[in-house]
Amino acid sequence: MRTTTLGVTGLQVSRVAFGTWQLGGDWGPFDEDAAIAAVRRARELGVDFFDTAQAYGFGASERLLGRALRSDLVRDRDSVVIATKGGVQPDGGGRDASAAFLREGVEQSLRALDVETIDLYQVHWPDPKTPAAETAGALQEMVDEGKLRHVGVSNYDAEQMAEFAAVRPVETLQPPYHLFRRGIEAEILPYAREHGIGVLAYSPLASGLLTGRFDENTRFDEDDWRSKATAFTGDALRQNLEVVRRLSEFARARGHSVSEIAIAWVLAHVDVALVGARSTSSIESSAAAADITLSDDEVAEIERIASDGVQIEGASPEGVA
Repeated sequence: MRTTTLGVTGLQVSRVAFGTWQLGGDWGPFDEDAAIAAVRRARELGVDFFDTAQAYGFGASERLLGRALRSDLVRDRDSVVIATKGGVQPDGGGRDASAAFLREGVEQSLRALDVETIDLYQVHWPDPKTPAAETAGALQEMVDEGKLRHVGVSNYDAEQMAEFAAVRPVETLQPPYHLFRRGIEAEILPYAREHGIGVLAYSPLASGLLTGRFDENTRFDEDDWRSKATAFTGDALRQNLEVVRRLSEFARARGHSVSEIAIAWVLAHVDVALVGARSTSSIESSAAAADITLSDDEVAEIERIASDGVQIEGASPEGVA
């Protein structure tokens, strides 16, 4: 597994990270034992970077990840880099990056993960009600106390990162990024590069669209957020599925799956791709993408094919307004 230095954090991490939103209950039912096996298989494959969030089931995902990694954490805590996120109220309460709520959330995450220090703590969403100085100052206090090692943000734009950085550096950014969602390329990625901010992109497979497993007749469980998402219905879905079919042909000609090519394309632009998995076969396919090096011509051809697709924008799948 290839590794990279994650921006100014200095953390050396695997280029494919294991994301755990799918273990929080928003993606329908799953087998916990199979999910734990997937985490442990990821470790065998060289994945040492794991990302979760308080809002993923409000403790459920963090607890499951902590259980899955327990033997590694006990044997050699430094062998695993754990990132989590906070700043979202439960029960649809919305964003809350106030000092008091973040501190409470950090304590809850430490208990759920069963660790003494969180390697990377990220503000899940910018909170327009809380001054950036309050948010950044509170997180710096917890770094000074040893509860957190590094601090990042998720879903922030360039202006919001600059406001945060006036108090303490933004060390990492976690944005959505895939072939059907490239909005960060205009301003956000250039800002991150200019300031040495490590970028770990979530949803590199467009929440499953780029796996090649869906067709126009695919239906999702009622408690899967995709059952209500416009990206998975109508003309936009049909158009993007046609692009996926063409990308699949491109991938097969090179001995890869479409999901491997989609992740490799993301890795050609950012430091780390966050992939979700609830089975060992899923993480095996995703992890393989870290070893694919695309030529400039291949990147250009992938982007040419994807240009016929419909860009996915709009509200977050978490439903956080």
